[in-house]
Amino acid sequence: MPPLPTTGDESLRDRGRLVVQCADRPGIVAAISRFLFEQGANIIQSDQHSTDPSGGRFFLRIEFALDGLDERLTGLQDDFAPVADQFALTHHWVTAAERRKLAIFVSLEDHCLLELLWQRRSGDLQADIVAVISNHADLGYIARDWGVPFHHVPITAATRDEAEGRQQEILAESGADLAVLARYMQILSPEFTTAWRGRVINIHHSFLPAFAGARPFHQAHARGVKLIGATAHYVTADLDAGPIIEQDVRRVDHRDDPADLRRISRQTERAVLARAVAWHVQDRVLIDGNKTIVFAG
Repeated sequence: MPPLPTTGDESLRDRGRLVVQCADRPGIVAAISRFLFEQGANIIQSDQHSTDPSGGRFFLRIEFALDGLDERLTGLQDDFAPVADQFALTHHWVTAAERRKLAIFVSLEDHCLLELLWQRRSGDLQADIVAVISNHADLGYIARDWGVPFHHVPITAATRDEAEGRQQEILAESGADLAVLARYMQILSPEFTTAWRGRVINIHHSFLPAFAGARPFHQAHARGVKLIGATAHYVTADLDAGPIIEQDVRRVDHRDDPADLRRISRQTERAVLARAVAWHVQDRVLIDGNKTIVFAG
C-alpha cells in the first residue's frame, strides 16, 4: 500500500481559525469581529459559548477567509495584541491548511488504529500520522503496510521509566503534537500526562468501572446489559477521569453473546475515537476545567 499523503489542502491555504477563551464580559465578539473586518477577513463560521453570562467563562471559535493568510498570520497575531490585552484573552491562530501530526499508541487490538489510518487516507481526518508506537510488535505490519514508521517499545515493571523516556524521544523526533491511545493498554505516568496536558486522547468502553478486570464482555453478558458505549477523553493523571470529548452508545439484547458485545463495542470505540480526534485537530474542542466545550461541525 502506498504511503499516506502528507501534503496540506491548498484550498484551505487562505482560511484561518481563531480560538479564544476568557472571562465573560460585554464587547468581546464585537471587538474581535471588528478586528477581522478591519483586516479584510470574511467570517465563515462562528461558534461561541458562555458558561454564565453574569461572570462565567467565554469560549469562541471563528473560521475566516483572508487572502494571503500564510504570509500575514504573524502580523495578524501581533496586531491583535491590543484586543487580547483589553479582554485578557487566551487565544491561538492557525491556518486551516496546517496539518497536526499524530502519534498513535497501540497494544494488541487493531480496530482503532485501522479506523484512524483509513480516516486519514480518505481525507476525513485532517492530520498526518507520523508514528505508531506499541509495547508489542504484533501490529507492526499494519503500520508498515500503510507507510507509517512503527516503533516497538517493550514495557515491563522494571523498564517503565526507560520505555517512557524512549516514547518521549519518538514524539519529539517525529514532531507529533497529539498522542492518541488507540486501545493502548498501559498507564502513562503523571509526568507524561502533565507534560502533554490536553494533547493525549484515550478511548475506552463503557463497562468501566462496573465490569473491570478480566473478561468484561462475559461479565456484561452475564448481567444482561442493554447498552454498550464508548468514551473518548483527554488523559490526565487520574485514570480514565479526564475531560470527556465524545461518547456514544449502541443498544444490545439477550440475543447478543460475548463475541457480539465485543464486536459492537469495537465498532462504537473506533467511531467515537475518530470523531474526537477529528474535532481536536480542527480546534473544535476547548478544555474548561475537567470538562470540554465541543463546537462539533
